[in-house]
Amino acid sequence: MTPPASRPPDTTRRRLAYRSPYAWDELLAFHASHTTAGVEQVVDGSYRRTVEVNGVRGWLSVRPVPYADALDAELSASLLPVLPVVIARLRSLLDLDARPEVVAAHLSLDPALAPIVAKRPGLRLPGSFDEFELLVRTVLGQQISVKGATTLAGRLAAAFGDSVPTPVPGLDRAFPTAARLAEVTTDELKALGIVTARANTIRTVAVAVRDGVLKLGPTPDPEAVIAGMIELPGIGPWTAHYVAMRALAWSDGFPHGDLVVKRMLGNARPRDLLARAEAWRPWRGYATMHLWFASFDGLTEI
Repeated sequence: MTPPASRPPDTTRRRLAYRSPYAWDELLAFHASHTTAGVEQVVDGSYRRTVEVNGVRGWLSVRPVPYADALDAELSASLLPVLPVVIARLRSLLDLDARPEVVAAHLSLDPALAPIVAKRPGLRLPGSFDEFELLVRTVLGQQISVKGATTLAGRLAAAFGDSVPTPVPGLDRAFPTAARLAEVTTDELKALGIVTARANTIRTVAVAVRDGVLKLGPTPDPEAVIAGMIELPGIGPWTAHYVAMRALAWSDGFPHGDLVVKRMLGNARPRDLLARAEAWRPWRGYATMHLWFASFDGLTEI
């Protein structure tokens, strides 16, 4: 008698190693404040999200492995055909290939920066799982609060993102692709509460990404991508540099126009800010993260 075929597993697991120290709680807190409803969740010390890669859909969840320098990633079995891509994106999102001791040693050469670097060993530079998703999320955040931008991102995903079946309540939507948002009208975006200027910019960047005019992702020439973004209507230096820091995985990205960064550095003029940060290269992105977290602590200037 032939035994019944075993049922294929619903999930697969992978262990993702990193170099310690790793400031998981801080990274998770950052992502928690930027999650898009339906697409991402931060729950019980884990990060969860839906996935859509080349038409393949699924979900994943990541949490630390106790007493090990690794994270445990649980992924829906539906993602096996695109697993290498998904793992690479996860490593970028969570900055798992960083060398924290090298970054800390370099930034600590600045006497003013050294104490805040020492306070958060292993602070990571949050990357992105999907570069276009991050760009749209950043555009939504122009001139409004993080909370407001998060609300709008959730509405955008609910209105135009594809459904993704998952066993996780509230996690059921893929972020809309560039091709999808390129077809959406300005009025449809405005109906979600997005102001006209931002709605037009979202359509512009969607068309640029869809048509290959704007190419996002890790690159040997991030300055060229920044210049290309700034050429698009509605994309200024802050947006371009922030996207470069996270979506291009550029460790030296420095959004020097950021209000918190400016305040933490004494409200100096832009050229003076850049001069001050020159010694932090090639880790200005990590310095930015330390400045942001120091601000959360109540520090007003270094």
